[in-house]
Amino acid sequence: MTTIDDLLADFDVLDDWEDRYRHVIELGRELAPLPESAHTAENKVKGCASQVWITSTVSGPQDDPILSFTGDSDALIVKGLIAIAFMIYSGKPARQILATDAGAVLGKLGLAGHLTQQRSNGFASMIQRIKADAQSALHG
Repeated sequence: MTTIDDLLADFDVLDDWEDRYRHVIELGRELAPLPESAHTAENKVKGCASQVWITSTVSGPQDDPILSFTGDSDALIVKGLIAIAFMIYSGKPARQILATDAGAVLGKLGLAGHLTQQRSNGFASMIQRIKADAQSALHG
């Protein structure tokens, strides 16, 4: 799986915003498929203009569980944003998830200034959902 550091390195090479945009879409295409059965109201992320579903699984120690995420969207660019969110958070301990600022990572990638307000809000909604799952896993 691509890490956020790999993505930062890729984006350093891609000067043109269009190339970066295509790369984000490609990341979305590489996202592991989410079973149709997981496309439920419970898994749907509220606050996204596109349809977005995220599921989490919890493993590891109860005092700082590890969360892994799967997700899907009906929009290619949004699927790419989901893939980026998962690079930042999936497979990480709950406390690290809660302490990590995805906005700072988007800034480093140069994405923050190129997303529409609607997509920025949707990305923020995804992050809220991921952090809520981490909080829930810690205090479950």
